[in-house]
Order: sequence, then C-alpha cells, then structure tokens
Amino acid sequence: MTAKPSGIDDRELQRGQLTRVILAGVVALCVFTAGDVSADPVSRVRVGALQFGTVNWELDVIQRHGLAAREGVDLQLVPLGSKSATNVAVQGGAVDIIVSDWIWVSRQRAEGRRYAFVPYSLAVGALMVRPDSGVRDIRDLRGKRLGIAGGPVDKSWLLLRAYSQQEIGEDLADMAELNFVAPPLLNQLMLRGELPAGLNFWHYGARLKAAGMRELIQVTEVLKALGVNQPMPLLGWVFDEDWAASHRQLLNGFLRASYAAKRILVESDAEWLRLKPKMRVDDEATLYALRDAYRAGVPRRFDAAEIEAAGLVFELVAKLGGSELVGSSSRLSDGTFWNGFELAPW
Repeated sequence: MTAKPSGIDDRELQRGQLTRVILAGVVALCVFTAGDVSADPVSRVRVGALQFGTVNWELDVIQRHGLAAREGVDLQLVPLGSKSATNVAVQGGAVDIIVSDWIWVSRQRAEGRRYAFVPYSLAVGALMVRPDSGVRDIRDLRGKRLGIAGGPVDKSWLLLRAYSQQEIGEDLADMAELNFVAPPLLNQLMLRGELPAGLNFWHYGARLKAAGMRELIQVTEVLKALGVNQPMPLLGWVFDEDWAASHRQLLNGFLRASYAAKRILVESDAEWLRLKPKMRVDDEATLYALRDAYRAGVPRRFDAAEIEAAGLVFELVAKLGGSELVGSSSRLSDGTFWNGFELAPW
C-alpha cells in the first residue's frame, strides 16, 4: 500500500510539485546570473551541482589540485538548490554539465533533446534495517513500515520491487507500509526507531551503517539477482551533445580532471581527512564509511557490455515505472552513452 501524508489531497500534491519545478527554475536562473562573469568563455566549463551534494567532494579535489587548469579548463562551479534545479539549469543553458542518471538522458533523447552521459559513479543505495527490527530477509518486511527516498519511481526502489517479485513471487509495494520521505528525514526516522527499514541513497546509507544500522541487501546484489552482472553506473556527467561537439577538447579535459580526482580519492586517505569539514561529518566512523562507499563506486571501465546491461536495467525499471519514469520511450535511446571519451581501465 502506498502512503501519503495525512491531510494532503492529490490536488495539493500536484500544486506542490508544480511549485517545486517553478522554484527550481528560479533558483537556476538566479545562480546563473550571479555566477562568475569573469570566467573566460573560450575555456570555461560551467558545472552545476547540488550545493551540499557529494559531487562537491570531487569538484573540490579538482580545484584544490589544479586538475582542470592543467587540462586548460577554466572550471566554474554553479551551486544549485535541488535535483530539479540541476535539470532546469542544463536545459536552460545556465550550466554546461550536471550529474544525473542515464534513464533521464534516455528519456530526453526519446523526446528529441540531445543529451549524453559519461559514467560518474557506480555507487547505489542499500536496503537498511534497524538491528532490533527482526528483519532478516525481505519476507520479514510484510506489514512493516518501509521508508523510501526518491519517490515511487526511484530506480533503486523499482529494482527492489522487481527483485521481490522474482525471489518471493510478491511485490514489496503490496507487502509493506510504504513511506516516501526525504533522504535526511528517512535517516532521522530510522535512528529514532520510527522506521524499521529504509531504502536511501548511497551516502545516506553509509551514514546509517556507521550509526549501527544493518544492510539487508545492496542494490548491486539486487542487480546481479536480476541478471545484470556488469557494474552499472546509474549516475554520470550529463551534457548537451551539440555543446559537446563544439567543445570536445574542453569536455574531455574536464572528464580527465574528474578521473584524476577520483584516483586521488581512491589512493589518499589524507585527502578524505582534508575534506571532512566539507562533508559535514562529526566522527571518523562516518567519514570512513563514506570514503569506502565512494571508492567502491568509482567506475573502472565502461564499454559495450555495460551498455548492454543498461538496456536490461531500462527494461526492468520501465516495466514498473511506466511513462512517469521513461516517458514515451520503450527502450534505451541510441546515443545515451557518449562515445567521445574513452574510460581507460584502472
């Protein structure tokens, strides 16, 4: 059964969603007009990122070590207030690059908007449970409250539903009492004991793990059970393909800087200690949990096998998410994954 906040009808929810979209556009416009107008437009690459998002850790490393400048890229960071704002910003030309998922890119391409994707992270969430919840496998979630971040068409949630249908012949959406909540609130409710289980984004899951919560199953394990055996980067650098064609050298320079930063974060524990204030963590257990989860999510390769796996994942989530998730597209759109950058194996 799907829960929705008491006292809020569907019209109010729709008005709220419309308001958030409008606000996202306003935020994107305001940030753009307040940007660094002194940046050289010839070598400038404007990257939009959530103001307090994990992407900023990597961007900070790029700037700290001069990795973009070394590639001839004048990197301009544009902080944004929400995921909707990042999508609006790249669509409106306020930024050149954002981090988003390839399912969004595929949908845009199906609708005639030529965006493309280069892998950024393999990191995905996990279904976390309280140690006192009595939950040992997904069957034990029957009748229990289950917190879900990202909404009813969140990709990890849809994959978990497909997994439950395959493994136990039942849809988890029909078994548990669903609570769709914001990621920070989900963590708070679990830590307070008000939610016995929750599916959250990877960095929130890492924080829960450091706080003593237990992983029931990772989304990577779900994917393997569903027949997806290749590492699958759900998040990537996203940009307009026409912009990429006219700025290929700059884009490749930025992507090389991104992967140079990843290498530093994989190899240097000292870099994580330097980043600790930016990460807003109070203890080393949380810092190390976030570090380890980030490192596990660094893409080491991406080729035809991974693109084939992406097609399978698309079919799985499209079946449950429908047009609300994938729009009019019935399959992964050609050109979703940009072939202009070669990800060399580590």
